[in-house]
Amino acid sequence: QVQLVESGGGLVQPGGSLRLSCAASGFSSGLRMDYYAIGWFRQAPGKERDGFSCISTNDGRTSYVDSRKGRFTISRDNAENTVYLQMNMLQPEDTAVYYCASYITTVHNTCVMNENWYADWGQGTQVTVSL
Repeated sequence: QVQLVESGGGLVQPGGSLRLSCAASGFSSGLRMDYYAIGWFRQAPGKERDGFSCISTNDGRTSYVDSRKGRFTISRDNAENTVYLQMNMLQPEDTAVYYCASYITTVHNTCVMNENWYADWGQGTQVTVSL
């Protein structure tokens, strides 16, 4: 298992930007950050949690879904054990609790957005987009 902690959420006006961080720690013996694919998920009020972006272990291959591609950018710094989510042009519909999650994989050039693959989850960080 690995412990994940999200940070960087807050209140922002429409059209603004935020950068979320997902810091990993507590790796099991023999494991390190580049064994883990990381995904970002969010849960808006009254809606189910959905995944929208992930990044592969060490070559930085990324995947995005729907309209967030182009506004959101996922990246990672394995030396810092951290994955980032840069969010630009935020809209009120982006208001949600944002979670990062991880799974261990030996497939290093892709990542999977299926929530069932993800074993470890952070506690979430609130993002509110409002005037």
